[in-house]
Amino acid sequence: MQNSVAFYPMRKTRDIRDLLRQSVELYGDRPAFRLKNSSGEFYAVTYKNFLNEVNCLGTEHMNSGLKNVKIAVMGANSYKWMLSYMSVVCGAGVAVPIDKDLPVDDVCNILKVSDTKAIFLDKKSAVKILKENSDIAKEVKFICFDDIRSIYPDTDYFDEYFSRGKTSFERGNDEYLNREIDPEALGVLLFTSGTTGMAKGVMLCQRNICADIYLLSGVVKINPTDKVLSILPLHHTYECTSLTLMLYSGACISFCEGLRYVMKNLQEVRPTLFITVPLMLEKVHAGIMKKVDAKKGGKLIFGVGKALSNVGNALGLDISRKVFAEIQKVFGGELRLIIAGAAPMNPDIAKDFMSFGIPLYLGYGLTECAPLVIGNNDRVSLPDSVGVPLPEVEVKIINPDENGIGEICVRGPMVMLGYYNDPEETAKVFSEDGWFRTGDLGSVDENGHYRISGRIKNVIVTKNGKNIYPEEVEFHLNKSPLISESLVVGIESEENDDILVAAKIFPNLEEITKELKKQSPTIEEIKSVIKNVVRDVNKKLPSYKAIKSFDIRETEFVKTTTQKIRRHAENIKN
Repeated sequence: MQNSVAFYPMRKTRDIRDLLRQSVELYGDRPAFRLKNSSGEFYAVTYKNFLNEVNCLGTEHMNSGLKNVKIAVMGANSYKWMLSYMSVVCGAGVAVPIDKDLPVDDVCNILKVSDTKAIFLDKKSAVKILKENSDIAKEVKFICFDDIRSIYPDTDYFDEYFSRGKTSFERGNDEYLNREIDPEALGVLLFTSGTTGMAKGVMLCQRNICADIYLLSGVVKINPTDKVLSILPLHHTYECTSLTLMLYSGACISFCEGLRYVMKNLQEVRPTLFITVPLMLEKVHAGIMKKVDAKKGGKLIFGVGKALSNVGNALGLDISRKVFAEIQKVFGGELRLIIAGAAPMNPDIAKDFMSFGIPLYLGYGLTECAPLVIGNNDRVSLPDSVGVPLPEVEVKIINPDENGIGEICVRGPMVMLGYYNDPEETAKVFSEDGWFRTGDLGSVDENGHYRISGRIKNVIVTKNGKNIYPEEVEFHLNKSPLISESLVVGIESEENDDILVAAKIFPNLEEITKELKKQSPTIEEIKSVIKNVVRDVNKKLPSYKAIKSFDIRETEFVKTTTQKIRRHAENIKN
């Protein structure tokens, strides 16, 4: 199905440098970033100043011989991270964003496999790498955001590196300015931290990224007055593309100082936009409901407030923000829109946020598509759907089962060039006529609204050919406040050679304690509570999907940076 409807004017950009230059023309003296200085005071970096600093840093790339090469960026979200990334894609070569939480061996392997010549990184990341492999700095140029040369003399210091480029640029060195950028050539190389196996190098050209931004701007209105707090890791294409969209739209970006400072930073920045993943929203929602439960008559007041809000919304009356003013304050008091993606979300929680007067747009995408291909938007917003395809994007379901669930295939300008140095894997995911096979399962209704069922690799197939989607069963389990998270798998039956459904469950001990009205419940008591939850879930499922056994975990599951469970890390075969 193709969606060609755009609601807002869209301006095309040839490449990311062109995108920034257009934004300077439109928003030159407006703040592109609002940052903190060493004294904790905020100051602004205008669009004009940002592009100038990109050019200064890029000029030093030229002077240092970093032309048409791969340059990595690694570390916590920061202005220097964003500046480094932009300086690469705006004329130096190919940017290689790297997950700061990867093991050192994986980081070094990515640097070697990609033939990366230099890496920009923060102190914590640099020290972590060089402690285990000091020789890597002799093979790859290290430019650290902090000066660590007293410990590791083979590194360069970002501020001095930038200063050299600034001096050269101001003296008239225009080599970087005049660099040709091929929008169809490899521009960004992203190594996925997938849930089911080893990372692949996803090759995106600048046309892929610019197309995604351009098309998204046609269905979701981002204003020059908007403010966003960057929380999700910048190495992931979801956050990186989202912030580039902000720069395209004239909005202002601030960076979260760390997860423990999220609430503090929200009050300081007072964002109008919040870009996040479902798990974070679910935790915020749990905190809200905890306060509701603690207040006398809280549940009744909350329920009445939701009812009034929903009636008001139906009548076109904006009363939600007044009814739920206290919840608005959690996000700083100015929030007008939440964009969530990268994982499924409980629709009941999505409905609650909409009742609070905060529109919530769920979407679907993947790294290979830069990333967004389907999304709710200003005209279509359903809590149980990931939305409709972006304009000019084709999406279809192939090989659907009796319930209409099949593999999601995509064709459009944001689809990757292929996997780095892996023509075999690339050939597996592309059809002859250019359709990209996502490996995700989903369905589409008569109105073109898509729903995601899970990954093909995760499907459990019974002896009689029935398909069980683990994510569906996990969704029902995770709706219980007594369960923090779960992982559903298939196991072989010892009785009849069939495949049975089993679950690994990480319980919510706080809620279980409240349920039992007892501190420090025993493992047997926890199992008894969870057994009741499983029994209730099984009542909602066909018999072949019913959970036959479960284990209790003592720790959270290992997750990706977008909070998806790394299923392969559990050493389970479905």
